[in-house]
Amino acid sequence: MAGRGVHVNRAEPLVLGIETSCDETGIGIVRGRTLLSNTIASSMDEHARYGGVVPEVAARAHLEALEPAIRAALAESGVALADVDAVAVTSGPGLAGALMVGVGAAKALAVSLEKPLYAVNHLVGHIAADILSSDEQGAGAPPLEYPTVALLVSGGHTSLLLVRDLTSDVELLGETMDDAAGEAFDKVARLLGLPYPGGPEIDRAAASGDPNAIAFPRGLSRASDMAGHRYDFSFSGLKTAVARWTEQRQAAGEPVPVADVAASFREAVVDVLVTKALAACRDYGVPRLLLGGGVIANRRLRDVAIERAVAEGVTVRIPPLSLCTDNGAMIAALASELIMSGRPASTLEFGADSTLPVTEIQVAESA
Repeated sequence: MAGRGVHVNRAEPLVLGIETSCDETGIGIVRGRTLLSNTIASSMDEHARYGGVVPEVAARAHLEALEPAIRAALAESGVALADVDAVAVTSGPGLAGALMVGVGAAKALAVSLEKPLYAVNHLVGHIAADILSSDEQGAGAPPLEYPTVALLVSGGHTSLLLVRDLTSDVELLGETMDDAAGEAFDKVARLLGLPYPGGPEIDRAAASGDPNAIAFPRGLSRASDMAGHRYDFSFSGLKTAVARWTEQRQAAGEPVPVADVAASFREAVVDVLVTKALAACRDYGVPRLLLGGGVIANRRLRDVAIERAVAEGVTVRIPPLSLCTDNGAMIAALASELIMSGRPASTLEFGADSTLPVTEIQVAESA
């Protein structure tokens, strides 16, 4: 096993994290809960011509970006590779080919450096991002209070979690049954003739629109849905409703009010996300909500979540936006927490798991 018998600084471990689950090559370096480097090389421009992420293109881009990104992260942090206490990597979930690139690189680094390796869960990493601080003099952000409800919203995932302990007890309450929220933004943007990625473009268009102009459906929010899907999400029907509405306008020879469609669509997504997250807080008696994932960059989502949470006595935590998108720093942060809690390293007997359940915070843990 990589790093067998190697002493690890458990008080403030220096961890290099690798994240390659989708289209961003993320390398992060943390010391304890202090962020030293968050280096990201994105292949988004390469995918834009296709209107979405192409797995083969993403994997190739990771191969090309990994070494330069590692060098850049080390230079920014002022850390030598030999000084790293441990290597961490996303094992899943994500795109299988993309994950394989990061897993292979992490194993090679751990073996060559004789350092312990921590294979961790991408989704739980988004939660760990919230505890990082860039303050070299401090001990990091305030620790998470448990339990915490976490809403993770990204291009590939929309999940509602109950976090009883970051390193040992994360429960999946609900997730998307079809499109993730980020995917829905991309698809609706394409329907409206807006460029990829759709999230920022929908936001810009919605700025001058009326969010109440069109009554788009709220997926899985009817009384009949709540028994079996109280915390689950569905955005496919909403996307179809937008398509039908715009098609009817075009068939009638009427112009499509892009700003109103964008604003009304965005409001429907935000309403469902916030309503279900706060329902979980009420049902479980948890006055804390953590927001994570790239779609949290959507200002309307943040504003509505904070406004409605305050009204219900719920405290909202949001990581810095630079740590909301996929990044290696969150992976290093999660591994650092595992190390500080006394968890042993992973063995080398793990691979890329595109469907890794969120309950598996660390994989291939040593006996």
